[in-house]
Amino acid sequence: MRSVIRHLLRSEDGATAVEYAVMLSLIAGVCIGSVLVMSNAAGQSFDDSASQLTSALGS
Repeated sequence: MRSVIRHLLRSEDGATAVEYAVMLSLIAGVCIGSVLVMSNAAGQSFDDSASQLTSALGS
């Protein structure tokens, strides 16, 4: 029983898994933030193009 507890205390697998989970969550957060910013910029660009086309066509 003592050897199992010692192994669990010395094992770094759990710490490594937590580090990977933190890195993955940070990367996912950056990706989601980038998509949100880019979608707002693209939407604004399409709105500007639509208004310019509408005014150019006189409608």
